[in-house]
Amino acid sequence: MPDSRLPRRIACLQPSATAILASVGELNRVVACTKYCLDVVPELRTAARGGNRLIIADSWNSKASEILAAAPDLVIAAVPYQEAAVVEILKAGIRFLGLAPRTLDDIYSDIALIAGCVGAGEGGAKVISEMQAAIGDVQRQTGGLPRKRVFSEEWGKPVIASQPWVAELVEAAGGDFLGKAGARCSAEEIAGLDPEVIIAAWCGAGDRVPLAKITAERGWSNTTAVRNSRVYCISDELLNTPAPTLVSGLRALAGAIHPAAFGPHPGLRSIVQDPRPQSSV
Repeated sequence: MPDSRLPRRIACLQPSATAILASVGELNRVVACTKYCLDVVPELRTAARGGNRLIIADSWNSKASEILAAAPDLVIAAVPYQEAAVVEILKAGIRFLGLAPRTLDDIYSDIALIAGCVGAGEGGAKVISEMQAAIGDVQRQTGGLPRKRVFSEEWGKPVIASQPWVAELVEAAGGDFLGKAGARCSAEEIAGLDPEVIIAAWCGAGDRVPLAKITAERGWSNTTAVRNSRVYCISDELLNTPAPTLVSGLRALAGAIHPAAFGPHPGLRSIVQDPRPQSSV
């Protein structure tokens, strides 16, 4: 018999929460999610078109009225989120779970927490174990390969380095992460570090980062990465979603850093595959 104390109607304002619920087999509890959730969990698209789930704004842009319209009994968001919306949600007596992961350990904790909230603790533990095993496997495969200097960014205007969990994945994939993870940096600073591999995974941009354009505009033409055409776009949802989907992001990173050992991977695009003419995102 279902436990009536567990949330049955969940509004996910962050793709990671939706992906975690999907990974433990509890996607049926999601009654509202963002359009970005559809990119990370494609099976949601059919249900969304059928009107079974509301499509709402993300944590930063969400309004209390649209969230409450879904009649959730739990709302999951991640920083930064709208404080005014959170206040209204709590006033309505709805439980609110706010996430703020930075590292892989934080992500494992969030998986365990969300899984526990829906009575799927064992499933959450299994997902965490599988993630750790997959990361460890790639780490072992790259252990004897030469390390590469890697710069990975989550945004381009201004340039912001990828989050700490991406830095950890870069290390596991056989790279040395350049710069300070999650921090704003200058194009000149990165050029001075002379990356051997450049990764662009812009939040909300999918796989549409104009690689040739940004490297030319930033004066990166003389970097080792550009001279050797080792500049890549990795689909946003693979690296910027702190959820089990990061395993696919790790494999894409390994393909970029050590292409001879790992080969191409879905979601990974090289600068030599850039469409012409270049267009801004």
